[in-house]
This record gives sequence, C-alpha cells and structure tokens, in this order.
Amino acid sequence: MNPDMGIYYPMLDALSARPLPLSFLSEQWTDVNEWRRSVREKVDELLAFNPQETALNPKVESRIESDRLVVEEISYDMPYGPRSHGFFLYPRERRAKLPAVVALHDHGEFFYYGKEKLTEIPDEPTILTDYKRRYYGGRSWATELAQRGFAVLIMDSFLWGSRKIPMTSVNEELQSKFAGIDPDSEEYVRRYNEFWASSECPLVVDSILNAGSSWPGIFNYEDRRSIDYLLTREEVDVKRLSCGGLSMGGLRTIFLAGLDFRIRAAFCVGFMSTMRGLLRNNVRCPPGHGLLVYAPGLYSHLDIPDVIALHAPAPLMVQFNDDDELYTPEGQHQADQKIAQVYSKAGGAGQYVAKFYPGPHKFDAEMQTQAFEWLEQQLT
Repeated sequence: MNPDMGIYYPMLDALSARPLPLSFLSEQWTDVNEWRRSVREKVDELLAFNPQETALNPKVESRIESDRLVVEEISYDMPYGPRSHGFFLYPRERRAKLPAVVALHDHGEFFYYGKEKLTEIPDEPTILTDYKRRYYGGRSWATELAQRGFAVLIMDSFLWGSRKIPMTSVNEELQSKFAGIDPDSEEYVRRYNEFWASSECPLVVDSILNAGSSWPGIFNYEDRRSIDYLLTREEVDVKRLSCGGLSMGGLRTIFLAGLDFRIRAAFCVGFMSTMRGLLRNNVRCPPGHGLLVYAPGLYSHLDIPDVIALHAPAPLMVQFNDDDELYTPEGQHQADQKIAQVYSKAGGAGQYVAKFYPGPHKFDAEMQTQAFEWLEQQLT
C-alpha cells in the first residue's frame, strides 16, 4: 500500500526518525527522578490547557445496592461546560480501604454514551449491548473489576455522555440535520454518533487547536480531576490508585499514568505505537488518530511510548492486538521495545509487562482477565 502522503512521505518519515532529546534513552538522562520531573513539566506546558481552579463540589446523585456491589452515580463541577457525571462502584462488603481504578472509556465513534460503555446498567439499549459485544466480549468490564474487590470510577470525558454537546446548543444549520428525529430513539443515537465522528477533527479539534490548546490537554486535565475525586472517598486507599482503558481509554492512560505521580499501576489496551509507525497510513482522522493525539511540538521532544514510560519504574502493562487495524505491527513492536528499554534503564525491567493477542482492535474477556489478575498482583 502506498503511503497516504505519497511522494512527501519520506520527508515526514525522516522527521519522525530523528533523535528525541526528552526520551530517557537520550544520553543526557541518567537519573530517572530528575527526568520524570523535568519532562512532565515540559509535557504539561505543551499540552497547553490550564483552566481556572474550580472546586469539585461533588454530589451523589443516586445509589443502588445489590448483594455484591454499591453503584453510585456521582457528579462534580468542571471549570467549563456541564457537571461531569460518572459511576463509582465498590464492593458492598469490605474490611479495609480499597485499591481503586480510574476506568477510562473508549472513543469508538460512539459519543452518546461514555460511562455506560463500561458498566452494567438497567434496560441497556440494544445499540450499546452490540457495542460491548464487539469491543469488550459482551462484558461491562468496570462492573467485573468492582466485583473483584476494587473501587472503580468511570467518568464521562469531554464530548461523551453527560459531557457531550447537545444539538440544541449548536448553530441552526447543524441542528437542522436532526429535524424530525425523535431524540429518545436509537436512530437519534446513531445519527448523533455519525455526526460528531465526521465533525470531531474538522470542527472540534480544529477549534481547540486554534484556541491555543490541545485535545490531550483537555482529556488529561479531566482525567486527573478524577484522581482528585477519588481522594475525597473514604472507601479508597489513596496509595493504591491505578488506571486503564481500551483505545482512546488507552491513549488517556498514556497521559494519565505518564503525568500523574499518584497513579501506582496502569494497564494500556489497544493504543500503543511509535509516531513513526502511525505516519504512513494510520494518522488520518477519522478513522485513524490524527489530531486526537496532537499537542503542538510534543513529538519533536519525545514519542508516544516515551510519554507512558514517564510512569517508570512503577508497574505497567500494555496489551496489543496483532491484527489491530489502527496500527502497524512494526509500530507496535517498536513501541514495546522502547518502553522495555526505558524501564530497563530506569531500574524497573520486571515492572513492565507486554502481551500480544491475536485478532483485531478489542479488550475481550481473555485480555480483561489477564489485565485484572495482573492488577490484583500489583495492588492487592
């Protein structure tokens, strides 16, 4: 297959192959703590998103108890847009404070729901059930994880679920595309997802970049706010915090685990490649990664695997799919090798685990079981 950029691809490939000064593999870095401190500060600067300080003002909206679990819908304030809603799940019977997981939902071109993608909910719509069957082996993995003895927090991210853009709030020309469609129908959900899937790069991300910020800056801010919320919960052991997710949830894991020192362990699923591995045919948006991973100037300093390697030498698992349509095999394997090299240099070779699975983009039952067993070993 020819490269998407045709005759100009060699120029871009050469740019992406140059030495990266902020990688821990650069000779200038010898002390891992100094590296993490300096590079995290630089990455925060490049993400370019620092909204005004706003109190959480958290609230429990509802609470349901079953024989095994307590499930709360919670909400808290954001400096912009509506309050963020999420689910907080934990075992009903517990003897001590619990290890906690920030479960990070995916993209999937499915904007209408966020937290519901990972959690069992009553009267689940067919469109959501089918989605879970495709990507998660039919399981609600946040619920599965809570049943194993974890406190689990799943928040809607910017543009999803409670944080999505209501069509009634956009300009009249865009609203007209939904004329005559029942807002409570599955057809509306499908049309909503299709509209924002085609609009996220030319409208949403272009707007963010022209405002002087980045999409990773926004979702990383929101995900770190989830950690702030966990610190308010008496059920949680604040020294045993973790995060993980599939696809965009994996991308969010890269930045949250890489930049937030409070994360003790992390599992990244279905989002790991070198930037060089994406550039040939996997950077278009949609269906590729494009501007969703872009922060101006970031990848002239370090690569995607370098960002998550800022978590070193703390425990990290990365799960790859051999036939993942969003990445090249070379890009995935090169990223794995680079993370392993950083962990080795940082003195944490045994703390990094990589697993490759047959099949396409997914986080199926086998992958979930192995990730959860690994997480139990790290935190319980």
